[in-house]
Amino acid sequence: MDLESKVKATLDFVEDLKRMPIAIATDEANEQHYEVPTPYYLLCLGSHLKYSSCLYLTPRDSLDQAEYNMLSLYCERAQLAPGQRVLELGCGWGSFSLFAAARYPASTFVAVSNSATQKAFIDGEARKRNITNLTVITCNMVDFKAPGAPFDRVVSIEMFEHMKNYQRLLQNISGWLADGGKLFVHIFVHRSVPYHFEVQSEEDWMSKYFFTGGTMPSLNLLLFFQDSLVVRNQWYVNGRHYSRTLEDWLVKHDRHRREVLSILEGAYRGSRDSASVWFHRWRIFYLACSELFGYNGGEEWGVGHYLFEKPGSDE
Repeated sequence: MDLESKVKATLDFVEDLKRMPIAIATDEANEQHYEVPTPYYLLCLGSHLKYSSCLYLTPRDSLDQAEYNMLSLYCERAQLAPGQRVLELGCGWGSFSLFAAARYPASTFVAVSNSATQKAFIDGEARKRNITNLTVITCNMVDFKAPGAPFDRVVSIEMFEHMKNYQRLLQNISGWLADGGKLFVHIFVHRSVPYHFEVQSEEDWMSKYFFTGGTMPSLNLLLFFQDSLVVRNQWYVNGRHYSRTLEDWLVKHDRHRREVLSILEGAYRGSRDSASVWFHRWRIFYLACSELFGYNGGEEWGVGHYLFEKPGSDE
């Protein structure tokens, strides 16, 4: 695709998103990833249960260290400080909120997940760690109203990829932020072309089994949605970090084959055959995504970080 075509495709995509709901196929997406039993992720993810790209600062970094590196970077780039009210949208198993709530005990954190399984896990971890400044809410982004607003910071890590109408979503977030408040977003991206994950045939394997209703944003996509919030900074994290993250997940997935099969058998209707099929689907998911993010030295697909700000009332 030549540059002229890419520009037109992006502008058409932006207008398409503006006509869509905030999110689609939310139930399917929730079932595909977030209602898979937590013990599976305890086996395959790192100690922080970070289900998103990690950051490898040295060749020797372990998965646990890479999780810590990226979580620390979020705190820096989101400009967190003691005494703030912080809202996390799409909190997963609480990797960021548990980490940040422990690091900033004088701040108040509210984390939102559309998974009851995740809320139960995070609540339990908070009790174990004696974290008392974190509240977890179960709700999807279409219906969420942000009790306790306004917030000083909103953080979203790999949730925007499950959304469609960024204009309406960012309008909502603007209403939840105090004047001068900031939104930090981490999303995976393609360097230049956004696209939808759609099931149009049996060949659309990723869309069908792992990312129904999803979006692959381009690196510049969110820059077209500054009606309510203004982008103050933007960063690109090379895709090789995500590729290595996925390789580490795959190693743990294979290492715990027997336990994983037992968990999947319970998750997928108690069938050994289904468990075996899903074991290999997860393997292919990790392998395919690793190859995707590692392609072209990590310069084709990677991770975008964005810092938005809500202008003050006098601006």
